[in-house]
Amino acid sequence: MEIKAPTPPFTMETAIQKVRMAEDAWNTRDPEKVALVYTEDTVWRNRTAFPRGRAEVKDFLKRKWEKELDYRLIKEIWGFRENRIAVRFAYEWHDQTRKWFRSYGIETWEFNPQGLMQRRFASINDMEIDENERKFFWPLGRRPDDHPDLSDFDL
Repeated sequence: MEIKAPTPPFTMETAIQKVRMAEDAWNTRDPEKVALVYTEDTVWRNRTAFPRGRAEVKDFLKRKWEKELDYRLIKEIWGFRENRIAVRFAYEWHDQTRKWFRSYGIETWEFNPQGLMQRRFASINDMEIDENERKFFWPLGRRPDDHPDLSDFDL
């Protein structure tokens, strides 16, 4: 049986840990790695896409990161209880034409007893920005521990 610690019920400490682990995974932009934190029968809503199961999630993420280049994400806990966590986030990326965007959103997550995410619902808005308006500049990959959090940017 797959276990992805920390497992529910969450405390503030373990919920924050789960959020950072998710941010770190997504910042790898590796669909194979990211999909491993979801149940085999995971249910998603991401904007107008409704992937079902790990295989569809992997395909969805592959297409996402082929479009959203130089992707850098910050997640922040918004609330939690028992096996659920609410997160707000922002990420920056550019498309093939070098147009930059900042995407904002809220996610709600539900976990099974083994700590795998079984449900993920995301509402996301994209805003085109000028390159000089960017705020996230760390090297691609994991956000450094000393980098400002989302609230530090007042986003």
